[in-house]
Amino acid sequence: MIRGSGQPAPGASRALWSSTIAFTVCFAVWTIFSIIGIGVKERLGLSETEFGLLVGTPILTGSLTRVILGIWADQFGGRRVFAGVMIAAAIATFLTSYADTYGELLVAALGVGIAGGGFSVGVSYVSKFFPKEKQGLALGIFGAGNVGAAVTKFLAPFVMVAMGWQAVAQVWAAALIVTSVLFLAFTKEDPEQVERAKSGSKAAAMSSQLAVLRNLQVWRFALYYFFVFGAFVALALWLPRYLMGVYHLDVKTAGMLAAFYSVPASLFRIYGGKLADRYGARSVLYVTFGISVLTTFMLSYPPTTYIIDGVRGPITFRTEMGLVPFLVTIFVLGFFMSLGKAAVFKHIPVYYPNHVGAVGGLVGMVGGLGGFVLPLAFGALNDLTGVWTSCFVLLFVLVSVALAWMHFAIRQMERSAIRAGRAGQVPELPEMRGLGEPDIEIPARRAGPIADWRPEDEEFWRSGGRAVARRNLWISTYCLMLSFAVWMVWSVVVARLPAIGFDFTTDQLFWLAALPGLSGATLRIFYAFLVPIFGGRLWTTLSTGSLLIPAFGIGYAVQSPDTPYLIFLVLALLCGLGGGNFASSMANISFFFPKKEKGNALALNAGLGNLGVSLMQFLVPLVVTMSLFGFLGGHGQVASDGTQLWMQNAGFIWVPLIMVGAIVAWFGMNDILSAKSSFADQATIFGRLHTWLMCWLYTGTFGTFIGMSAGFPLLAKLVFPEVNALKYAFVGPLLGAISRAATGWVSDRYGGARVSFWVFTVQIAAILGMIWFLDAQSFGGFFAMVLLLFVASGVGNASTFQMVPGIMRREIDRTEAALPEADRRMQAERESAAVIGFISAIAAYGAFYIPKAYGSSIQLTGTANVALWGFLFFYVSCAALTWFAYSGPRGVLRDLERKLSSTPPSTVPA
Repeated sequence: MIRGSGQPAPGASRALWSSTIAFTVCFAVWTIFSIIGIGVKERLGLSETEFGLLVGTPILTGSLTRVILGIWADQFGGRRVFAGVMIAAAIATFLTSYADTYGELLVAALGVGIAGGGFSVGVSYVSKFFPKEKQGLALGIFGAGNVGAAVTKFLAPFVMVAMGWQAVAQVWAAALIVTSVLFLAFTKEDPEQVERAKSGSKAAAMSSQLAVLRNLQVWRFALYYFFVFGAFVALALWLPRYLMGVYHLDVKTAGMLAAFYSVPASLFRIYGGKLADRYGARSVLYVTFGISVLTTFMLSYPPTTYIIDGVRGPITFRTEMGLVPFLVTIFVLGFFMSLGKAAVFKHIPVYYPNHVGAVGGLVGMVGGLGGFVLPLAFGALNDLTGVWTSCFVLLFVLVSVALAWMHFAIRQMERSAIRAGRAGQVPELPEMRGLGEPDIEIPARRAGPIADWRPEDEEFWRSGGRAVARRNLWISTYCLMLSFAVWMVWSVVVARLPAIGFDFTTDQLFWLAALPGLSGATLRIFYAFLVPIFGGRLWTTLSTGSLLIPAFGIGYAVQSPDTPYLIFLVLALLCGLGGGNFASSMANISFFFPKKEKGNALALNAGLGNLGVSLMQFLVPLVVTMSLFGFLGGHGQVASDGTQLWMQNAGFIWVPLIMVGAIVAWFGMNDILSAKSSFADQATIFGRLHTWLMCWLYTGTFGTFIGMSAGFPLLAKLVFPEVNALKYAFVGPLLGAISRAATGWVSDRYGGARVSFWVFTVQIAAILGMIWFLDAQSFGGFFAMVLLLFVASGVGNASTFQMVPGIMRREIDRTEAALPEADRRMQAERESAAVIGFISAIAAYGAFYIPKAYGSSIQLTGTANVALWGFLFFYVSCAALTWFAYSGPRGVLRDLERKLSSTPPSTVPA
């Protein structure tokens, strides 16, 4: 029986907290060998594999007994079974203190493992007191009893050092006995057991309870728990040994620091239950697996010494993760694993209210087996490879497989639901569809793809479409701002490298400033087509999370002048991940808004996203002057002028902001299912002349903005060495971003082609002014012209994008006249999004060619004039192309833009 909507049963709170305390003590006993095993290993001279077997044996017993104990809890009542488990485990733990040989200890460990079986008993017992809409939080609180592992790691080393490992077993056994007595005193039987006693009915037979386990999906579901719980237990057992072996800590310190992982991996399970109740288990599991892939990858890389045959002899440098970064990373891993544990068990009482014990027991058993198998595998890998980080390589492979399997299963279920006309009925975990007991309602998914999206329908737009579109817009804008910040961070970092001891030539510095533009522009070509394939929500989450790689890399690389130039080249290329995000972000947002508001929406997304450049150029010079992260961030560097800098902050400052962005994107954004299409469907844009013409024009606007953002700090430092131009570098990108965000409505009102023509005219004047004031050696006049160029490029960024939907609609109507109007409109929307993404990719090469042009011009002629004259001729060609192809008497947009200027403007901005 499952409790419906309403209040918890009487005594629910006392049952919950008593069970949580009891489970905490059980878990402390269950993991006792992670500490006393270290003393036994030293005494008996055990190998790594033997140690892993000893530590994992209690986990094996606790796992295998969970199914039968869960069924007994359903049959005889969780209260009495839970107490019996604690008493039996206490006896076995006490007898452990009298074991002398390795064989006797293994037998004793089998008995100690009974304590772990209390989990399935508690799940069955607690769930019966709460309605289904509150079971996620309740089971999350109960599951937080995993913190017992931290209790053992924190206290047991002190007892073992003072009194011996035998005393630890005796004290922990006594605690179990006391807890069992208190548990019986403060709790009562669950409502189902009480009702059964009143009616005289019998519990279901064990064969009936086990029948549900024939469902293959139950076993698949259990595999998720193999990682989120099994890997947690394995690491809880293995970390003290790992910390002692890798960082040479004593047993007390290693135990206390291992608790640093166990505590968040346990307590935050409560929050995971709350998130699963609110957002759905599927969303929580996606985030859990995604972050776990990233953290286990970082932890997998072993300490490595590189020797490069350089021009002046061998160059040696070393990469390794220090103790503090290791603890921070393991904390993050533990936190997200705790959310995943709660998400997995959120579904069991909903899908199987009458078989909670059996199904919960099986899932817990598979997870517990992970806690047994993985420590053995860790020890074996150490013996075979001799590499400590091999344990994290195994976890990386495991969670990557879990994430890939879950994602493709979900996508398959979504496609099947769409074909069947029931896209809104896909459950939280689609691979569990059809699973469960008769007459049990599978909860509908609360977040995810949107099947019905009609922004051109005024009623639909007013009744909810606008709110959804705006929410996606603002989240996308925040993530895009971070992308631009990481993409352009080299423009400030590079200018500082010589001052902190890096001996790079001028040409090498310009290459570092230019390479993010090269890689970012190249990635945009691919990113432009990925949103319709993967969905905007998933792709925004993954692409934002990928920014952590260059952010961490920069933080580590700049701390030592011995870091080779090759590493900086790689990091500069990785910064291009931020540049690639622009194409996918703009393509995604273009689907959400009607044509009359599309220009303004894209201007806001891009313009405010561009603020990331200005934010970075303002924030990084500030944060590198202070020890922002204390000992966590590493030591500072002494600059050539004697000041102390913390250049690593240029990368580390973005890490928490990126994490927030990835999480918010997953929980707050949507996919528009009608926008889904293959690459082949989108590839038609390459055969359209206007695609290539717009590439040329957008390069004249956005290429100018991003290229000047990347090149101006170093250019000004070289041509005006007496001026500290870094103080003013953020002003140009700031004005360019604001002008783009603030003027999108102008193009919507008067037409993007007409605005673009005047933009190029102003840019021509600005370039002539830059040449004049550069020859006059006037920094003030030169800087004023640079600002004018930024403002004009910002306006042009918005106006050129505004042109695309109109151009593509005219082109589709001309070439696909036989299609129904609705199909032509959807095809135009798809191609517009693809064109917007593609032209942004081509234009982004400006971040490469403008800094490189400046560098080559200065290297060959001693001045930047040659580069500036080249830019001037390019802007003249852009103005001529805009006039003849789009805004002039024979332009394809002339009639459309004349109609725009004769109609009242929209009063509701995007």
